[in-house]
Amino acid sequence: MHGKSFFIKLMILRYRLIGLEQYVIDPDREYGKLCKELEGSIIKLGPTSKTFINIFDIREESIEEGQGYLATKLNKLLGFFKLIFTNSNEEEMAILEEKIIECYKNKNITFDDNTLYKQESNKINIKPIFKEPKDMPILEDLYNILGKNKKTKKMQTRLIPFVKGSLKFLNNYTNIKLNNKLIIADVYELGEENLKYGMYIFTELFWDKIKKDRNIKKAIYLDEIWRLIGITSNKHVASFIYKIFKTIRKYGGSAVAITQDVEDLFSLENGTYGKSILNNSSIKNIFSLEEENILILEKYTNLTEKEKIEIKSLKRGECLMFVGESHILTKIESADFEKEII
Repeated sequence: MHGKSFFIKLMILRYRLIGLEQYVIDPDREYGKLCKELEGSIIKLGPTSKTFINIFDIREESIEEGQGYLATKLNKLLGFFKLIFTNSNEEEMAILEEKIIECYKNKNITFDDNTLYKQESNKINIKPIFKEPKDMPILEDLYNILGKNKKTKKMQTRLIPFVKGSLKFLNNYTNIKLNNKLIIADVYELGEENLKYGMYIFTELFWDKIKKDRNIKKAIYLDEIWRLIGITSNKHVASFIYKIFKTIRKYGGSAVAITQDVEDLFSLENGTYGKSILNNSSIKNIFSLEEENILILEKYTNLTEKEKIEIKSLKRGECLMFVGESHILTKIESADFEKEII
């Protein structure tokens, strides 16, 4: 009999067999062995990793409907920097936005989408070439700009670990290619305090990959999702995550939120984002929970008294599955070869 982790691994295994593209955010290094068994790719982000992802990357597929490239990117970057500058006020964030725009301008990237294409590609009958990772700014560029102004000196100091210290691996040009149908993002090395940065960077990268082709079936798994939509996060990040859950179906995808910290899931802005993600999930699987977690969940779902008792007494490998209006008591079964692989 098995619980939440086994169920997710079983999903990954079965989706792998039918050829779905899958992207997994793995903060606890839970999926590495399964990934190797299934010949997937593991991308590590951390002090000892040789793989780098630049938070300033603008990718060709990153554009959102009704917005230009730089405007789309700014929204995501402000969320990321709000994770770093947690106590910044609106004025400071407005100045930061201005400095980020300056960063891109120094690389000849502006709100004009044409600036993201290389000049030599403007010849007739030649498909425009999108700028490469080395054409983008990196954290150090912002760090240097912040140092020129008294108002932003404090922000520059806060960025020292990211540019010169323990997190300087985030100050690099992207050097990875995503060309496997199963990719695990291992952010374990970042440690408790810094996990959220890695999780956010990978989520944004995977989201761009997911949007690339609507005809390809794909899934993204966000383990420990409360870190991105809970009290340690902010509304910029949380609303980005919510948007993924709200719109992923139109890109041929599904999003899977995983948590065992029910309380943390509803801790930001009175549970607004946790509730929104819950409401936008067409299937919900509830495994055994303690009394206090059941009471929190009851606020946000229409649990009956009978179901509350059932959840409390669920055995390993059993869950209460919500599919639309139907609530089904379910047992997770697997074949022997699946158990062996997992």
